[in-house]
Amino acid sequence: MAGEWAVELHGVSRRYGRGRNAVHALRGIDLTLRHGSFTAVMGPSGSGKSTFLQCAAGLDRATAGTVRLGGTQITGMRENKLTALRRTRLGFVFQAFNLLPSLTVEQNVVLPMRLAGHRPDRRRAAEVLAQVGLADKARRRPGQLSGGQQQRVAIARALVTRPDVIFADEPTGALDTTTAAEILALLRQAVDTQGATVVMVTHDPAAATWADRVLFLADGEIADHLDRAPADRIAARMTALTVPAPYDRTAA
Repeated sequence: MAGEWAVELHGVSRRYGRGRNAVHALRGIDLTLRHGSFTAVMGPSGSGKSTFLQCAAGLDRATAGTVRLGGTQITGMRENKLTALRRTRLGFVFQAFNLLPSLTVEQNVVLPMRLAGHRPDRRRAAEVLAQVGLADKARRRPGQLSGGQQQRVAIARALVTRPDVIFADEPTGALDTTTAAEILALLRQAVDTQGATVVMVTHDPAAATWADRVLFLADGEIADHLDRAPADRIAARMTALTVPAPYDRTAA
């Protein structure tokens, strides 16, 4: 880890199109997130949540501003270097799991190592599968697992390279309430016991309660934040969220 911040966005904007038809998905985002923190990102449809996650993770390039991950500036980084960084220092968990059906659970978990050109570490794979409660499923195929188990595999895959940051995009959206809580507990455990940094986009106030901080986006800007808030307060803030308010990033 380099420095205090796991994620830094300075003046980050993302515009799609030009002229009068341009869509401003992000408008000058300034944000710093500490190592070992769990941040939930919420907002109305079209507020810029997915674009924020994609720009922060280097999956999309900002139109303006700079992004740093673990002290490394990724803005302007050549695509091959950016790809290598994503494979070794970032973890991803998505709503759709994104597992390869033809591979075993173990093979899916070690895939980031293979893609990075490293020899798969089966001992490390067994370690993270044990952490997510799937030590006995290494030889199964994703199709033989429940949705919750598949999401556990996705979390193990995200953890296997000991990444600086884990980005999660609606990781519980396809799961029932009980299974969703189990998945969120695993992400929380990764933060508390392994020092991971988690940035999670969610629409669910109950899911957001697992985070240290909830950021609210509106019209491409950070409109507000809540720290360690209960679900009813988060839901009320979402309901009331109409006009962006100034945000004090020094508190982040």
